[in-house]
Amino acid sequence: MEIINSKWILIIGIPLVIIIVLYFLGNKSVHTEIKINATPEQIWKVLMNKDQYREWNTVLIPVKGNLNVGETVEYEFHQDSENQSIIPSKVLKIETNRLLNQGGGIPGILTYNHCYIIDQTESGSKLTIHEDYKGIGVPFWNPSPVQRAYERLCHNLKDRVESLNK
Repeated sequence: MEIINSKWILIIGIPLVIIIVLYFLGNKSVHTEIKINATPEQIWKVLMNKDQYREWNTVLIPVKGNLNVGETVEYEFHQDSENQSIIPSKVLKIETNRLLNQGGGIPGILTYNHCYIIDQTESGSKLTIHEDYKGIGVPFWNPSPVQRAYERLCHNLKDRVESLNK
């Protein structure tokens, strides 16, 4: 009986320990920021007008839902020219002219916490896009393509805001 119990401990215990270790090691993030010659209010107006995203945004395009706290927005995510997918994202927090925070994913496997942060500077504003990833799948995933996509998104937003303010 003791041998049977020790086998079960190995069969269940080792994979469980591996999953727990992967969960705690599974942390990555992407971060990009850009200076925009505009006020936070001008940036916010463009960021929150999801109906016009297709006119300027080549990365994350809302296709369903509204940007209100507690609501889920489905985005058409164009990571690059070959990789596109639909991503549901729940709006977690909104601070007008300052923060749009959304999140989603598969709990425990790979989740994301996405933030647009707008800071006033002496000569305009700084837009930051920051996204944290957690879960057991994160150690096996490369966020570099998402980093590049968010860099494009920052430039898309900068170009749109600055062109409207000319």
